Amino acid sequence: MFPETPTAAAALSVATRFYSPALLNHCTRSYLWGTLYATAHGIAFDDELYYVSALLHDIALTQAFDSHRLPFEEAGGQLAWVFGVATGWPEERAARATEIITLHMRDDVSAATDPESHLLQVATSWEVVGRRPEEFSPDARAEMLARHPRLGFGTEFLACFEDQARRKPDSAAAASVRNDVAGRIAANPLEGHPPA
Repeated sequence: MFPETPTAAAALSVATRFYSPALLNHCTRSYLWGTLYATAHGIAFDDELYYVSALLHDIALTQAFDSHRLPFEEAGGQLAWVFGVATGWPEERAARATEIITLHMRDDVSAATDPESHLLQVATSWEVVGRRPEEFSPDARAEMLARHPRLGFGTEFLACFEDQARRKPDSAAAASVRNDVAGRIAANPLEGHPPA
């Protein structure tokens, strides 16, 4: 189900230590939604690289790794580079994790151009605001949420974005807040799923 490499195990250790349960489950689901989408669309991707990027994509929303100045996706991307190099990845591979995490808050990237960034964009936009609901069947949703429940994710995530927006008004998170991310989170079909 998950890649079994030392780097993947280290990413899970970091995520488990620093995320709240809701954010940890969100990052896990982001990986899993992306793999479901990739399978459905025949998208080949680097599983370990995508897993590490998915697990660490919100790490700079945590108190330990929040940056005063950088948008969370840029700070998290830089931390992923440090993490990757520290676990033995070549610098070029670590730089890909930086790119994937940074791009998940940018304009859409095509699967042909960058499959891992595309998967993280699809998965996180589904997770947060319910984009592309037709891609994820009711059965898949129910099974995912039974295994990895939301645990109040929408409320917690909105608070993180509102905090980012206050302190970093030029960030993508701030733009999302101005673009009614609160309403879009509330309308997400995943938010209305009964608790497991």
